[in-house]
Amino acid sequence: MKVLDLHCQNDHAFEGWFGSEQDFQSQLQRGLLTCPLCGDAQVRKALSAPRINLGAREPPATTSPRLDAAEPSRVSDPAQVSMPTAASVLQWARQAAAQAEDVGSQFAEEARRIHRGDAPERAIKGQASADQTLQLLEEGVPVLPLPQAVTETLH
Repeated sequence: MKVLDLHCQNDHAFEGWFGSEQDFQSQLQRGLLTCPLCGDAQVRKALSAPRINLGAREPPATTSPRLDAAEPSRVSDPAQVSMPTAASVLQWARQAAAQAEDVGSQFAEEARRIHRGDAPERAIKGQASADQTLQLLEEGVPVLPLPQAVTETLH
C-alpha cells in the first residue's frame, strides 16, 4: 500500500492510499482523483519522506497519548471551499457503480486476480463479506465498500 501526500491547485493537502504507483497514475489519468475539500481535479503529488520499516519495535511508554495536529488548509477565503454534499457523493458512487463490471459473488477472487496482474485492470463491483473485504485490504488490494443505497432507487 502506498500512502501519498497530495495537493490540489488551491493548495489543499490530503492523503491518498493506492495499491501501487501504477494505481495512482492510472486513477490520475482517468480523472478519478479530486480534492475532497473543493473537488478540484488538478491533483499532484507533494514531496514526502518515505516510510522506512526497520522492524517491529514497541513505542516508548508515554503518560498520555499524543495526537498529531492536522496541518490547516491555506485557503484565503473559506467560503470558496464547498464540502461535497451527501447527494453529490451518492451521485459519484452511483456513476462509478454503473460503469463497473458486475462480477457478483466472485468479487474477492477477481479483485485479487486484477491486483496480481492475472486479469485485465478494470473497475469491478460485486458482493464480498466483511471478512473478505478486510482480507483484501490487508493484502493491499484497493477496494471500497459502498452502501446498498448506491444500487437502490431511493423514493
